[in-house]
Amino acid sequence: MTDSILELYVNDGLSDEEIDQQRATYGPLTGDVRELIQLALQTRVDADDVARAREHLAAAREILERDREDGPYGTRFNDSGRFRNWGNAAIGLRNAIAPIGGIHEDDDGRVWTDIHLGPVYEGPAGHVHGGVSALLLDQILGDAARISGYPGMTGTLAIRYRKRTPLGALRVEAKLDRVEGRKAFVVGHIADSEGICVEAEGIFIAPVWMVQQRDSFAEIPRPE
Repeated sequence: MTDSILELYVNDGLSDEEIDQQRATYGPLTGDVRELIQLALQTRVDADDVARAREHLAAAREILERDREDGPYGTRFNDSGRFRNWGNAAIGLRNAIAPIGGIHEDDDGRVWTDIHLGPVYEGPAGHVHGGVSALLLDQILGDAARISGYPGMTGTLAIRYRKRTPLGALRVEAKLDRVEGRKAFVVGHIADSEGICVEAEGIFIAPVWMVQQRDSFAEIPRPE
């Protein structure tokens, strides 16, 4: 791992109370922006109303730009081991395009999440974009590897689209299949109420630096 990547894994020294305060402050903002993204797609107001809305958005941008990050959020943690990747495109608390609100795990090692994908994730008319399906599966399969004690980076991700995935309520789940050296093999799928829509098999490879710290990674709770 290069020094530049290492710099994005940061112990920011925040207390649990400070993290809770950030969650309470920025989580609702992200929710508002998420709703705004869908409204921008679905609104039918006239040009005058659009112009007025843009004035308000410009004012909001001016406020939010007063103090901002210069680069990516990265992965942050504190001394008590709270692990935050709030910029993550699939599950980040502060990323308004992230569709996953949280993950769950069962005693048998299965990892899953229930989500609702609205119109902003559309590919084929009325259905989920195939790339969004891949994003979801990459995240949940990777979480299954990590929660099982074998975190790694995506080496390969094989996707089989069994049928079109409708927009709306979906379940994404995954489970560790086996481990071979530094490689964790994980299987998973996306399903709607009528059955499996997309299947995936992933290989997650642990870099040497991660293997050396595997015990500490396994103890870190799932990202918030």
